[in-house]
Amino acid sequence: MGFLLRRQEVLNVEQLQSMLDDSPVRAAQAILIAAKEGVVDAQALLGQILLEGRGIARDEALALRWFQIAAQGGHVMARNMAGRCLEHGWGCAVDEAAAARQYRLAAETGLDWGQYNYANLLATGRGVVQDQAQALTLYRQAAEQGHAKSMNLLGRYLEDGQYCPKDLEAAVEWYRRSAEAGDFRGQFSYAAVLAHRGQIDAALEWLRKALAHGSLKFLRTAHKALALANEPQIRAMANAYQQRAATFS
Repeated sequence: MGFLLRRQEVLNVEQLQSMLDDSPVRAAQAILIAAKEGVVDAQALLGQILLEGRGIARDEALALRWFQIAAQGGHVMARNMAGRCLEHGWGCAVDEAAAARQYRLAAETGLDWGQYNYANLLATGRGVVQDQAQALTLYRQAAEQGHAKSMNLLGRYLEDGQYCPKDLEAAVEWYRRSAEAGDFRGQFSYAAVLAHRGQIDAALEWLRKALAHGSLKFLRTAHKALALANEPQIRAMANAYQQRAATFS
């Protein structure tokens, strides 16, 4: 979908995304023009750059407003992002029930991120009545679309045998797919399986990948688990995780 930026210049959203890397301020101006003219993709993109403060002053409340406008225009990812704002209190008071409604609507369209986010609330009973069986169904739907985080969580359900038959081989396969798709938690889960099977070198490779991209919360939790490992090479990774976590401070 193109839009008229100037009389002789037509840009689409893909071009604007590229422009954000080269000239974020100019791109933000173009996105704002397009959003005000009703281009739904640009409205969603404007919400994102306002949330990030990319090429434009950060304004979480205004980001939420543009996500809502784009969602009303049928933009499914914008609806999911409105849910994220409501869940985390970005530009508004935290409202997990309202977030759940947005995620549910996004999930019902088949959006993998909507399925994942709605499943998270269902699994923990935040904003909705807890329903692990429905959460598992949604994680599976998202995983089957290639959603890396959902793949890892589906693997956990299958490994634990809660709310579904226990299937260790299927769990390992989902961990592998999650790891290869780039999810750091999936990489850690897959490394744990490999270490248990005595494939220490392969496990260490995946632990290093998880270390490079893991969040602070993940690194702290992983550090504690690694420190208790039986294999000395795996235990040695605990220090690397602790040092990486220290860089977030």
